[in-house]
Amino acid sequence: MEQGVSPAGTCAAGSQTHETRCEAEIPDLVLSSELDDFFENAAVGLHLVANDGTILRANRAELDMLGYSADEYIGRNIREFHADSTAIEDILSRLSRHERLQHYRARLRAKDGSVRWAEITSNVRAIGGRFLNTRCITIDVTEKVKTEELLLEQEQRLALTYDSAGTGIVETDAEGRLLRVNAHLCNLLGYTSEELVGRSIFDQTFPADVEADREQYRRQVAGEIKSYTMEKRFVRKDGSAFWTDMTSSSVYDSSGQFCYAVRVQHDISERKQIEAMLAQRAEEQAALHHFTERLQHARAQKDVYEPALDAIQRALGCQRASILLLDKEGVMKFVAWRNLSQAYRAAVEGHSPWSADSLDPRPICLEDAQKADLPAGLKEAIRTEGIGGVCFIPIMESGRLLGKFMAYFNQPHSCSVEQIEVARTIARQLGFGIEHLKAENAAHHLAAIVESSQDAIVSKDLNGIISTWNRGAERVFGYSAAEVIGKSITVIIPADRLDEEPLILRRIRNGELVDHFETVRQRKDGTLVDISLTISPVRDGKGRIIGASKIARDITEQKQAQAKLRESERHLQDLLAAIPAAIYTTDQQGKITYFNEAAVELAGRRPVIGSDEWCVTWKLYWPDGTPLPHDQCPMAVSLREGRPVRGYEAVAERPDGTRVPFIPYPTPMRDAHGKVIGGINMLVDVSERKQAETQQRILLDELNHRVKNNMMMLKSLLSVSARTSRSPEARRTLDEASKRVATMAAAQRVLYDTGDATNFSAQPFLGAVCETAKQMFPPDIKLVCEADPIQLPNDVAMPLALIVNELLINAVKYGLNGNTSRTIHVDIRRNGHGNVLVVEDEGPGFDLSSVRQSSSGLRLVEGLARQIGGTFEAQRDPCRCMVTFSHTPEGLGDATRRIEA
Repeated sequence: MEQGVSPAGTCAAGSQTHETRCEAEIPDLVLSSELDDFFENAAVGLHLVANDGTILRANRAELDMLGYSADEYIGRNIREFHADSTAIEDILSRLSRHERLQHYRARLRAKDGSVRWAEITSNVRAIGGRFLNTRCITIDVTEKVKTEELLLEQEQRLALTYDSAGTGIVETDAEGRLLRVNAHLCNLLGYTSEELVGRSIFDQTFPADVEADREQYRRQVAGEIKSYTMEKRFVRKDGSAFWTDMTSSSVYDSSGQFCYAVRVQHDISERKQIEAMLAQRAEEQAALHHFTERLQHARAQKDVYEPALDAIQRALGCQRASILLLDKEGVMKFVAWRNLSQAYRAAVEGHSPWSADSLDPRPICLEDAQKADLPAGLKEAIRTEGIGGVCFIPIMESGRLLGKFMAYFNQPHSCSVEQIEVARTIARQLGFGIEHLKAENAAHHLAAIVESSQDAIVSKDLNGIISTWNRGAERVFGYSAAEVIGKSITVIIPADRLDEEPLILRRIRNGELVDHFETVRQRKDGTLVDISLTISPVRDGKGRIIGASKIARDITEQKQAQAKLRESERHLQDLLAAIPAAIYTTDQQGKITYFNEAAVELAGRRPVIGSDEWCVTWKLYWPDGTPLPHDQCPMAVSLREGRPVRGYEAVAERPDGTRVPFIPYPTPMRDAHGKVIGGINMLVDVSERKQAETQQRILLDELNHRVKNNMMMLKSLLSVSARTSRSPEARRTLDEASKRVATMAAAQRVLYDTGDATNFSAQPFLGAVCETAKQMFPPDIKLVCEADPIQLPNDVAMPLALIVNELLINAVKYGLNGNTSRTIHVDIRRNGHGNVLVVEDEGPGFDLSSVRQSSSGLRLVEGLARQIGGTFEAQRDPCRCMVTFSHTPEGLGDATRRIEA
């Protein structure tokens, strides 16, 4: 500052003007001195830098901060003291552009080698736009930076801990909006932090838990409570839910006002699953215990089924259940069910994943019934019933399959190993209950049978001492039970037959069965009775023979009946011998057991009893001369199929070569139980009838020929009338009548061409009718006519031919829509016990109810269908017209099937 002061005495030696100027400069000098003092002694570092970076001036605070002397610092380039060249170049560049710097943070090198953090505030001093120097304030912020770094490190550590915590943590504002969410909760929910922040804490809460949580949080925000804990469920992004143990704690500001809440969620899903599993196990055990207890009191089937259904639904948690058992034919039948429709039961009854003889059937669980590999019909029935999942559990007893029970779930359901084991336990208890009840009922039933039996049923030990004696024994032998129990069985054996008892007891000790041994026993009154004995060994639980069970049947009446039967058979043979028709009988294998003399006369030979089979004749032929093997003759068919056979004709050839046409009447003979034991056949000679039929055929052919000529003449007259008529309507009517007559003529031709006077074959009939119709259609129309080998009675021929004709005309007129190059199909097929005529074209079809009144042809078809006892219906897309009728020659169809067999 001294360089700016004038030398001493200068002012005094000057003029007055000069004195005045010097006095004016005194305040400026004082101000300059104060500024220099402020610069030098400022509490913060100050320095001036030239535009090239040379340090022009620095105060004591800056020199002390860095540890340099004025000579070591002033006059050197500022770049030398910056630790980051990039930072100082940025500073100088920005200042050169006259920018102002505010708290620019940079690192400076101290003399001792340390690095100090400083915040630099600087601007440029310029005159007339010329850069003079920069004015810089340097504040040492090293400790502040260290503190900031420490805080940052702590915050980063805290954030890392927050995000790495093994529990879900969130911060929420007073409205419940999420301010911060850690990674663990994001992973639990399946959302990113960005997707969750800003949303309500209740958005992902399970709906049933929202209200309770919302009320507690309201109290917390209001300051009524500082924190609360509750178990609640969250819903993940994929829709699944999980349980948490949630604690919500308040964070307050310095004034005690609510700032935000920290909510910590611990995933307790596994604990809940374990609790649910334990509860389920307890419920299962309770269900099994209750089921077992109720089985002990079961007296009827419903006493087993109802507790079983209760146990199934309670233990497995299913909404529906059923029990099915194998019947005598090995078919699964419903015996009990819960909440199943009749339509569903009808659709699935009989279905079983195991055969009746399965040795080790395993439970089958269909987690998703609609994805299971099941027949389409069964799957549709399950879908209609609203069943999501289903389990099939076999019911076993002593290694034998009794049936199954089924558990139904409304939604797809996966059964655990524990549930399967519980289900098998229920099935075992159910099987035991069913069989135990059956055994008890069987025992009661057997006791009732024994007691009410008309046969004498007696048990005795190996010494012949009587143990039991039923009412049948009292009736047969006259002794009461009290009179004979404890006594020897010899009390009822006549003296001349006492040697039978030791032989019987010896066989019983050897484990043999004495079956239907006919003998004589003595009643209490001394009279004798014919009996049939069946004696079986009685064994204890270890299989040792401890006695015998004896059934004695009074066969006195049987003996008398046998004598009468022999007498009756003798009378029957005398009667059969007197009948003029050939009659013979066979056993069930077809061996000849009897024949009368008329059979010898018809066969021209004497059959060999017990050797000849099926028929008494030498050789057999069909009426057309085709050989008929004896094992395919009517008698063989009757015995094989167990039914009378009618409607056959055959030809017998005698050994001398002559042939006799005959009609057989084989009929099976049965015993009292309905079992076929043989057959009887009567052969009626029809030689004279055949001659009469031949003459009748000649007359019929002549009649058919005349009818054919008359029909052709009528057709010609109608055709001529149609061509010559001037009325379009008359021509159309006459033309349709001509076509119908032609159709009737074609049918008539088939009738008189057949060899049968009462029936005709559908195949040639349909071919003739279609061929006649085709001649009246455009040449490009293709008719495909097919028929099963069906025999039909003559009285349906004309109505059926007219129906075919009308439906073909309808197909050509309306079904082809002017396109004459299409195909029409005509079929006559068997349909169950009836037949169906189908005419199908490629047109869209029609609604029969809407066109019936405007179409005389279709009304004619309906009338003709009723005439033959049938029905007419039409289907659309494509057009199908169907006439279903049931006319079949009685007996002939069966005969045809037998011949084919």
